[in-house]
Amino acid sequence: MKAVFISYNQSITFEVQQILNNLNIKGYTQWLDVKGRGSVNGEPHEGTHTWPEMNNTHLTMVEEDKVEPLLEHLKKLDKNSEQQGLRAFVWNIEDMI
Repeated sequence: MKAVFISYNQSITFEVQQILNNLNIKGYTQWLDVKGRGSVNGEPHEGTHTWPEMNNTHLTMVEEDKVEPLLEHLKKLDKNSEQQGLRAFVWNIEDMI
């Protein structure tokens, strides 16, 4: 089992959700209106007058065989909307109930 944390500009929320739906990934936790800045070329997303954009995030636990397809779809979305910003991180899950 793997945890996938996805952080993205809130303008592409529908597209991220569609990827999860299309891959039959049902369980997730979503945070709305998250502030942040990308570490490479990212501009701040702080919900202020100067930096009005905001991020959303998803955290989902998936079987190992779904990680690669999920990341492939997210990479494609990121490439098609580079200015929006999207990052995904994968962690091992040791145990769960």
